[in-house]
Amino acid sequence: MGRRLGFGLLWLGFVIYAFFLSPPQQPDTFALIKHLSTGQIAGINPLVVLIFNLLGVFPVIYSCLLFFDGQGQRIRAWPFAIASFGVGAFALLPYLAFRQPNPSFSGQKNWFLKLLDSRGLGILLALGTFGLVVYGVTQGNWVDFLEQWRTSRFVNVMSLDFCLLCLLFPALLGDDMARRGLKNSWIFWVVSLVPLLGAAFYLVLRPRLAESSQADSGLNQSQSYGTFS
Repeated sequence: MGRRLGFGLLWLGFVIYAFFLSPPQQPDTFALIKHLSTGQIAGINPLVVLIFNLLGVFPVIYSCLLFFDGQGQRIRAWPFAIASFGVGAFALLPYLAFRQPNPSFSGQKNWFLKLLDSRGLGILLALGTFGLVVYGVTQGNWVDFLEQWRTSRFVNVMSLDFCLLCLLFPALLGDDMARRGLKNSWIFWVVSLVPLLGAAFYLVLRPRLAESSQADSGLNQSQSYGTFS
């Protein structure tokens, strides 16, 4: 109940801030979004380009956990995962509020789950994330970005959305580690304390999820790996 209430209040507070307390909408916002979406980034602060693109990468990183976590949940994970590509943490917070702990996986992986579980996808996400971070941090104008953060609702809310996605990842990480038999607590803390890059490289290094036959499904559903040692 405490977890559900906490995520629910965080979602409500974020909604109230985004629509009523954030800086005003700027007249060039829709043109900026169009240019960012179509790759016309000339003249746009690389830090804004960085965060906008990472808000497209982060939902894929989350999906690599969400679609396995959603197995056996009362609510489906896929609508929230899809919605997160458009509204980020606004979509994920309700799922985190209503999901139940799920430290096990049973059954077979279809082609889509195999893709999300593949090391190849993890490597692509890690390399893409690292490249974007290097580009934005080394080429970006921090003074201009802070001014845009202070005056533009789009940049302000987008940046806070990105920060929330970094902070919320550990809410799914513990169960994903348990499903894979990872019981070392230091792995959890390293991934959690290195925002974004920790999550991306976790997808590269984590063991592949084991499948089970139909005969084993009932047994696997009753197993729990417990807390980290």
